[in-house]
Amino acid sequence: QVQLVESGGGLVQAGGSLRLSCAASGRAFSISTFAMGWFRQAPGKEREFVAAIHWNGRSTDYTDSVKGRFTISRDNTANTVYLQMDSLKPEDTAVYYCAADSRYRQFLSATPSRYDYWGQGTQVTVSS
Repeated sequence: QVQLVESGGGLVQAGGSLRLSCAASGRAFSISTFAMGWFRQAPGKEREFVAAIHWNGRSTDYTDSVKGRFTISRDNTANTVYLQMDSLKPEDTAVYYCAADSRYRQFLSATPSRYDYWGQGTQVTVSS
């Protein structure tokens, strides 16, 4: 079993920055082989893809609205995935979730159903 715990959310003014962390624990020698993703969900909206990173960190993907502002990274030794968020906008306000894809895939996935493990989420609020 894999457990994911997000942290680093909070309240920030537009134009500010936050760094989210996702700490993973559980099955030994498994997390380092998982692709990891960040998703977000605002009240009344569907959960949407934000960013993903391949198991070795050499491939990343972002939704268009965050390209150039957000950076996903991982430290497999520390079993931690990060999302650095800069130039935040009010429309970035949402609960942010970390997710793990345990199945080998040639391409990174932006589909929530393809991720097997999820954290509880951390709230990000951007004021105008």
